[in-house]
Amino acid sequence: MDFTTFVKPSNGGGDGETSPQKLEFWKHVEYIENHGKQEDDYEYCMTEFLRMSGIYWGTTALDIMGQLDRLERKYIIDFVKRCQCPTTGGFAPCEGHDPHLLYTLSAVQILCTYDALDEIDCEAVVRFTLGLQQPDGSFFGDKWGEVDTRFSFCAVATLTLLGRLNDSIDVEKAVKFVLSCCNQTDGGFGSKPGAESHAGLIYCCVGFFSLTNRLHMLDVDKLGWWLCERQLPSGGLNGRPEKLPDVCYSWWVLASLTIMGRLHWISSEKLQQFILSCQDTETGGFSDRTGNMPDIFHTLFGIGGLSLLGHSGLKPINPTLCMPQYIIDKLGIKPQILARP
Repeated sequence: MDFTTFVKPSNGGGDGETSPQKLEFWKHVEYIENHGKQEDDYEYCMTEFLRMSGIYWGTTALDIMGQLDRLERKYIIDFVKRCQCPTTGGFAPCEGHDPHLLYTLSAVQILCTYDALDEIDCEAVVRFTLGLQQPDGSFFGDKWGEVDTRFSFCAVATLTLLGRLNDSIDVEKAVKFVLSCCNQTDGGFGSKPGAESHAGLIYCCVGFFSLTNRLHMLDVDKLGWWLCERQLPSGGLNGRPEKLPDVCYSWWVLASLTIMGRLHWISSEKLQQFILSCQDTETGGFSDRTGNMPDIFHTLFGIGGLSLLGHSGLKPINPTLCMPQYIIDKLGIKPQILARP
């Protein structure tokens, strides 16, 4: 992701801890700061289509670590503004690309982090999002017409952050569509009606119901049981049965269980050990699983998972919107969260 011009000079720092079972705090800060400096790097060129989300992952991780000021606010906001399509109002992942709901949400999250929503045309974002809702309540991700429950979540999350959820889209139709994607056998959700349950899509749908205040429509115990069965002997979580564990599911599964008040159904201690084992103790950053190469995506969700588990030195994170809780409080947003039974 493009952090080349966003990084302030490093202030150094470190705690001298090298154990893989302790959070390599300062190495992760340095990893995020330096991510994307090599513009001629193969990975940099090949991830252009993810750049907006990459900046969201990096800024959010640094904010959770209390180190957001390591990045230059002005340069980031200017980049985001350049990516707003003057025709549709949506945001592209990078200049020269098409706007999409995925990157529109990332852009709005970044601007909320920097308290800079007044820097863009918010009404145009609302029109873009509203224009993608279909007669059955589903959402296209962009003008090309793919339907996915991820996009339903992106739409309601974007409008919630803008304070426009209840006066724009047809919420009842949107709810009806997402409910049609529920699999009665396990209580989970897929990308569309009849699709296989998947933890990442379950997070999107649980988050959707959290934002629309309709968690009562879920079979919380059935779905919670399926989610807690994703924990493997290693302590890590997978996204579907018979799959390998992956740090990103430390967020998707953990956040869903937290929203539903069922976090205590898994072993938090074993999961924390797994997440910490996926740190790169030399370069910083988190990988998908132990021994693999780190990336900015898994770095956010590793840190986010640790925050949900109450790891010391990290700010609280909101499980529904994957943003620091203090920002959600400042915006006056109150996603529905169920109490532990």
